Amino acid sequence: MEFPLPRDGYKWQQMQRWAIVCWLIFYCLFLVHVFNQHGGGTWFDAVNMVTHEAGHPLFGSFGNEMLMVMGGTIMQLLVPFLLAVSFAWRGQTAGAIFCTFFFFENFIGIALYMGDARDKALPLVSLGVASDEVTGHDWEYIFGHMGLLQHDTQIAAVVRVLGWIGMLAVVWLLLWMLFRKPPIEEVEAEA
Repeated sequence: MEFPLPRDGYKWQQMQRWAIVCWLIFYCLFLVHVFNQHGGGTWFDAVNMVTHEAGHPLFGSFGNEMLMVMGGTIMQLLVPFLLAVSFAWRGQTAGAIFCTFFFFENFIGIALYMGDARDKALPLVSLGVASDEVTGHDWEYIFGHMGLLQHDTQIAAVVRVLGWIGMLAVVWLLLWMLFRKPPIEEVEAEA
């Protein structure tokens, strides 16, 4: 199976150096924000929660309870992943990078939720239910059915590390783009 990115007739859009610097500043400030939360939630989690909660009824329509419960996390990862692929398919560099960064940023919130499976200390949200009436915890259910509940914090730590690795890889990509030799067309245009 062939999966060319970008698709035929498209090229990766070049990013100006000033744009790369601006994006680097944004991503680095966001990483500092995430780091300062010490494993807690970020301001971006409200966006992630919308896609997470939309995943439950969407995947619940297949009639499988486990898929319905897992659907929140699946949707939370699927949306930025598919958006990144869509941007990459059209060669839109900045959009693909942005969505890839926030795909990995989702791992931080997911890890927070996973690590809370036994404690159930986080305030929970559910469609059509008042927050104080929510009793089900996705990851308690998932880990419980998989026999992994006692390992919730260890699994969460691995997921958190994967999120950090992915976000830092995006920053490294931008640094590489900033300091690589400019393409021949760019050099000729400056001459």
